[in-house]
Amino acid sequence: MSMFSKLASNEIIRFVIVGGINTGTFYVLFLLFHHALDLFYLAAHILAFLLSMVGSYFLNVFFTFGVKPSWKSFFQFPLTQVVNLSVSSALVFVLVEWVSLPATFAPILAVFFTVPITFIITAKILKRDGVQHEA
Repeated sequence: MSMFSKLASNEIIRFVIVGGINTGTFYVLFLLFHHALDLFYLAAHILAFLLSMVGSYFLNVFFTFGVKPSWKSFFQFPLTQVVNLSVSSALVFVLVEWVSLPATFAPILAVFFTVPITFIITAKILKRDGVQHEA
């Protein structure tokens, strides 16, 4: 088995890859909303977060955890992200308002704190009984 195959078979590595894709998607959307559409940074953060979550669901279902999507897990997935959204939004606020970090960079830093939390919650929701695993 090649090194790439070994890495690709590791759930955590796949989650990090999906997280990188999702973070990139989120950040592009955030910049679009905050700079191009001139939305307030927290509104841009929340809107970009919600939109990128849909892509994250499908990438995690098919690539990270190898499970079949279901309406049940699709609607539960955002509920598990409430903690992630709350923590990341609070961190963005603190970083911008108290630490004086530019709003453009605060969401990227916040991601490093929320990834471990998100992995645990995502795995629990997508691997619950009732979601069939692919062979």
